[in-house]
Amino acid sequence: MRAIAPAAAVAVAAALVLTACDDGGGGAGDSRAGDRGAGRDGAVCRVDEVDIEAGASAAPAAGDTGTVSFTVTNRGAACTLDGLPAVTLSAGDAPVEVPAEQAARARKLTLAEGAAVSFTLTYVRGEAGGGRSLAVKSADVALPGASDTRGFPWSYGEVALKGEGLPDASVGPFQQAGD
Repeated sequence: MRAIAPAAAVAVAAALVLTACDDGGGGAGDSRAGDRGAGRDGAVCRVDEVDIEAGASAAPAAGDTGTVSFTVTNRGAACTLDGLPAVTLSAGDAPVEVPAEQAARARKLTLAEGAAVSFTLTYVRGEAGGGRSLAVKSADVALPGASDTRGFPWSYGEVALKGEGLPDASVGPFQQAGD
């Protein structure tokens, strides 16, 4: 039986969200078609120009649901996030991209210097050593429109599989607080 992530995990994730400005544009999906420049006002946000921190509410046992919240803070000139974040889970030589939440809607955000947004990866913990689990070693995060990634060690247990190599996991959209 799956346990639902506790309300406290949602509150913690919400607390991590800081203010960012929305330019009002409507993104049309994940646009990861290469870098369009960096360090200029309105340029694509790149992994090497932001801080990314991860915090988890790990699933305690096989079948339980856990979350990993990522906070992205801009260190430089204003940049743009136009689409959805991407996370790839690596288990040896088998990288697996985590799909976006079914209801996730991409939108265009301008991230001012010092501003932050967050997103959450939700996963179901798999049985250790089970044939229907992915023994994840790391998670690689990519921002929309940029080709670079940042890796994070994975210490939250195996991730359940729900199909041929498809992880029982999803990535949510960027979230912000304020106007």
